[in-house]
Amino acid sequence: MLVDSHCHLNFPEFVSDLDDVLARAKENGIGAVLTVNTKLDQAKDLQTIAEGYPQVFCSVGVHPHDAIHYTSGYNGDTLYNQLKVFAQHPKVVAIGETGLDYYYDNSPRKDQISSFQDHIRASIDLDLPLIIHTRDADEDTIACLKDVGDTKARGVFHCFSGSTSLAHKALELGFYISFSGILTFKNATGLRQIAQEIPLDRILVETDAPFLAPVPMRGKRNEPAFTRYTAELLANLRNISYSAIEIATTNNFFTLFSNARLRS
Repeated sequence: MLVDSHCHLNFPEFVSDLDDVLARAKENGIGAVLTVNTKLDQAKDLQTIAEGYPQVFCSVGVHPHDAIHYTSGYNGDTLYNQLKVFAQHPKVVAIGETGLDYYYDNSPRKDQISSFQDHIRASIDLDLPLIIHTRDADEDTIACLKDVGDTKARGVFHCFSGSTSLAHKALELGFYISFSGILTFKNATGLRQIAQEIPLDRILVETDAPFLAPVPMRGKRNEPAFTRYTAELLANLRNISYSAIEIATTNNFFTLFSNARLRS
């Protein structure tokens, strides 16, 4: 089996056919799915989805794009406390997605950093892994993890598209690297080189669905079933079998997200 370690099943693109989407995922060997939170006011929606499907897990967090909306907290409480409240749900296995995005700067950088720091603290206190989004913010991302995380933070750099330097710094901090459909794009030569070099026991695969559909599905709505295309390319790049990628990335997922337990 494979695991889609990052998607957004609560987004409007899936509202009309979620049962079919998850059925296709199963048909394509996707045995588990992690649907990731981006706004706290949608956290309960993700939890409801996860409750309805034994193979679906969820996270709780605020995307850096939306950090400005939670600088004063949520539901009359601090962001840090609210993360801890929502994380008590049994299907929540991670904190995030969180991080820093200086490419779009949809939220002021000070708000992004404050939010990221709250997520790091909650992650450590709850012993749940972080799901990190970072774009054009390598130095501040690593600095926050070192200064606030103090070597205790753990998690994954999702949808990785950064530099070799960032990948090595993430690995040095004990983080995993997750590859999405971007790996299949024609202009991803540098990223494919990184994917060949990352230790196999630190790699995850994901879709980030409904975005970033991989080749040969470019232009279509992405969905968990398409995880296989990224995995197939990854196996070819590393000159190993598809089965080896299945086994390694699935083991890695359940090692990192240790609270995720499939029910028979």
